Amino acid sequence: MEKRTLLDFLNESVEKFGDRPYLYEARKGSEYTHLTYKEVQEKSKQFAAGLIALGIKAGDSVALISEGKNYWVIGELGILHAGAVCVPLSVKLNTEQELSFRINHSECVAVLASDQQIAKLRPMKQSFTHVKRYILLDPEEKLEADELQFESVLAEGKKLLESDPVALQERMEGVKPDSLANISYTSGTTANPKGIMLTHWNYVFNVEQAIDHLRGLPSNYRTLLLLPWDHSFGHTAGIYAFMKSGASIASVAMGKSPIEVLRNVPKSLKAINPHVLLSVPALASNFRKNIEAGIEKKGKFTSTLFKRALKTAYAYNKEGHNKGGKGRLMLALYDKLIFSKIRESFASNMVYFIGGGALLDIELQRFFYAIGIPMYQGYGLSEATPIISANSQHEHKLGSSGKPMPRMDIKIVDDDLQELPTGEKGEIIIRGGNVMKGYWKNPEATAETIVDGWLRTGDMGYIDEDGYLYVLGRTKSLLISDDGEKFSPEGIEESIISTSSIIDQCVLYNNQSPYTTALIVPNAAELKKQKVTPEQAAQLIENELKEYLKGGKHEALFPHRWIPSAFAVIEEPFSEQNGLVNSTMKIVKHKVYEVYADRIASLYTPEGKQAASPGNLEALHKIL
Repeated sequence: MEKRTLLDFLNESVEKFGDRPYLYEARKGSEYTHLTYKEVQEKSKQFAAGLIALGIKAGDSVALISEGKNYWVIGELGILHAGAVCVPLSVKLNTEQELSFRINHSECVAVLASDQQIAKLRPMKQSFTHVKRYILLDPEEKLEADELQFESVLAEGKKLLESDPVALQERMEGVKPDSLANISYTSGTTANPKGIMLTHWNYVFNVEQAIDHLRGLPSNYRTLLLLPWDHSFGHTAGIYAFMKSGASIASVAMGKSPIEVLRNVPKSLKAINPHVLLSVPALASNFRKNIEAGIEKKGKFTSTLFKRALKTAYAYNKEGHNKGGKGRLMLALYDKLIFSKIRESFASNMVYFIGGGALLDIELQRFFYAIGIPMYQGYGLSEATPIISANSQHEHKLGSSGKPMPRMDIKIVDDDLQELPTGEKGEIIIRGGNVMKGYWKNPEATAETIVDGWLRTGDMGYIDEDGYLYVLGRTKSLLISDDGEKFSPEGIEESIISTSSIIDQCVLYNNQSPYTTALIVPNAAELKKQKVTPEQAAQLIENELKEYLKGGKHEALFPHRWIPSAFAVIEEPFSEQNGLVNSTMKIVKHKVYEVYADRIASLYTPEGKQAASPGNLEALHKIL
């Protein structure tokens, strides 16, 4: 395959799909307008020329922090056309320390920011050592001396293109496949953030892999990009995969605050009626809860019918690749009576979800498969641009992370990086054109992560006899028993959350301890609805965990030694506000362990091990 840049990539799409809609945006209410592929390219070039007029040089870094909108994509493409490097930042970064580290470490000379984000950045400006200009993506009446409107940069770009068209052309010619496109910072789930260097070719290669793996993405497809646009999953699988296919992406209708944007999701879904959605476990769980709440409101008959329909679908569908047997006619009837109505109310065009970002519990996968909108789990890592494997319409096995991408080597290895036989568990390592260039200004971490061309993912997994990859979790977040045996907790945690109506969040702990423990954030609304005392609530939580032990309905799912023998009730949910959830909605475990070190320690005492321990009763009194 000939190496190409993202500029080549866009040009190819403009030649094929120039007049097709690429970006949809609703500025007021849910009235969406669109820009075509040709219009996006023209505006990107104008913005690039505007950056050149401002003095942005080839190789300069420019930060981009904004909610999803048209100018996000045009801004990044403009930066790339100018031969510069885009540093996409999460809107969920709030502290001066988080933002200044990334902006200064990547040596950004300018920042593109939305109205919500510039309000956050203004008090911090003195901390950004290299930044000379702030470009505002949204109209603002009052600008500070170092601020410019996006529209005015476009206007300056138009002037430069008229007076000196060669300036932009020379910049574009200087962009090579191995030129840096992004410095993308890790979320710091297990350590301090590192700047992942991704080249133009990394993106082109990974998108080509993904589209080939999916056997194409129809050009009439639309998606509502709910995930953060800076995150590698939404970035590659959304912005660039849809660009490659001539398909369309839409942003959620704008709002004045994050809460307002969140409230706009249902009406944006209705207006765009997407064919595909990208999802992470937290989103999937919320979708399921909303669907089930809607069913419950329709009364006992509908609720009972729905449960029977799910049971029939689970039995018939099995793991997807092996579906069949008895129940096909009954399932078709249930689909007509109930599942089709759910799809209609959700998004009638929906064909499937693509799940990623973290491990997705198999029960959650069975649920969406049953209602006729399968959620095909994938696996990736930002350092791999990020897609490594995925299930698809053509080949899928629920519970797995799908088959590896084409034109990529993958191995499961032991601690000495020796390849293990099929079915044996070890570290996942990969090699291919989607592997990052390295970590920005961090040769030590690069050398540890890329060994002889192989990317060490730091994730445990195995490949089964059918070639499906199973990911078991981060090597650094493994449970370690007192005899040294290791186990990944993510599957257990996801299962507990998805099967229990009274447990909202769950973090397991075992660091060479005699037994596993858990930090549990209960569903306060559900417990209040049941009108239970703190003592009864503690017993209910204990009963939920016992379902994974001998005699319980989930007894066969996991080895019993890793099921928590004691738990601490936590009254405050783990959230981005308290720093215990990162920008990709993953719980930052090492921080949780630090914050609740005393509660964890108490679980290894006779009194603390009791379900109705003083600590649990105190927390439940406050919750109830």
